[in-house]
Amino acid sequence: MEFEPVIGLEIHVQLDTKTKMFCSCPVEFGAEPNSLVCPVCLGLPGSLPVVNKRAVEYAIRAALALNCKVHTFSIFARKNYFYPDLPKGYQISQYEQPLATDGWVEVNGRKIRIRRLHLEEDAGKSIHEGNKTYIDLNRAGTPLIEIVTEPDIDSPELAREFLETLRNILRYAGVSKADMEKGQLRCDINLSLRPKGTDQLGTKVEIKNVNSFRFVQKAIESEIERQVKILSTGGKIVQETRTFDPSTGLTHPMRTKEEAEDYRYFPDPDLLPLVIKEEWIEEIRTTMPELPKQRYERFIRDYALSSYDAKVLTDLKELGDFFEKALSFYPEDPKLTSNWLLNDFLGQLRDRGLSLEDSPVDPEKFSRLIKLIKEGVLSSKLAKEVLSQMFETGEDPDTIVEKKGLKQITDEGALRAVVQEVLNAHPKEYERLKAGETKLIGFFVGQVMKATKGKANPQLVNKILNEVLSQ
Repeated sequence: MEFEPVIGLEIHVQLDTKTKMFCSCPVEFGAEPNSLVCPVCLGLPGSLPVVNKRAVEYAIRAALALNCKVHTFSIFARKNYFYPDLPKGYQISQYEQPLATDGWVEVNGRKIRIRRLHLEEDAGKSIHEGNKTYIDLNRAGTPLIEIVTEPDIDSPELAREFLETLRNILRYAGVSKADMEKGQLRCDINLSLRPKGTDQLGTKVEIKNVNSFRFVQKAIESEIERQVKILSTGGKIVQETRTFDPSTGLTHPMRTKEEAEDYRYFPDPDLLPLVIKEEWIEEIRTTMPELPKQRYERFIRDYALSSYDAKVLTDLKELGDFFEKALSFYPEDPKLTSNWLLNDFLGQLRDRGLSLEDSPVDPEKFSRLIKLIKEGVLSSKLAKEVLSQMFETGEDPDTIVEKKGLKQITDEGALRAVVQEVLNAHPKEYERLKAGETKLIGFFVGQVMKATKGKANPQLVNKILNEVLSQ
């Protein structure tokens, strides 16, 4: 019997606010453990939560970016469970009446539906070292949104692509940096198998806290393989929570799966219902920034970029920002700017192990290099050399060209003399060329470039050679 996976995702996203969800403690990654806490996020008796308005605004913005219906009335609930890094013994979340529902994200022409998006606070962090566990409560109370999809995902690859698309949307919306390495985006996977072609659902297994896109795909692949083996031999899947071990590529049991009633949800008596005016939702809607799909379509429409180039520049927001900033300084040739950015510029970053943020070449300097290429001052070969020097020294291209005497030779008279010298130096090849062996044009262009140390304008050399042949 063949089986097919039914996959839904629960994604926790840290909102990019300055302070926590229900108190004024700062949100900061990597601070001294337990230094960013107060009576509220420590859960001390008598302390009362106050809702962070900016967190609500960001959650609404995220919901709109994900095509959700934002509800004007939602309720904060207490989700009760006991864990060392949850000082109150409950987490403030939303359950029966969430902030937003019924959204969708398009991935490669398919709509992945979003069941709900709600606000909640994060727990603290447990750090396990040997037989000891340390608790850091700096993260306790950090604002989160939880995004729950419908079980519309049917492959490990689609799960990964959905998450990458989702992260991009959230970054463009300006609500989260969604950095998985810093725990700003975490994913739980709900997965079951069913006989191919049927509508029946199998027993669901949850895989908790997978922290990279690659591991999400690997975890799903591993769990599908495990469940197929069990079902194929007549066994039964146990409903449970599992964890993924990247070192082995396998999932392992954590605990039997809790149901919603195990958490004993009830409305938080310390917080009033969250009532949002329609006017505020509309105000946020009208001030929404450009989202990835809109930018992708604009790059193709306004800059005549290929679908591939537009997608690469859109997928990494910072790269698209760099591209547009460079064009603001020199808008003459977007396609040329894109080609050099995606190939040579990114190649320099990769070879030097740098991120875009660490680049010594800013958009203005890069645009000046493009100008020199466009105006014929630098050949492609010389431009690569100049770009390498720009990364090495941080200098602007004009200074490097001046210091090293790298200007392209565009003087037609001087180039005619070089071309004639090269033809005279290779009489046999010249005769073959005159006899119609046109592929030798490339040979002679190469010889001229060699004689001028790459400084000759290759288009002009081609023109002169063709003129000599037609005489």
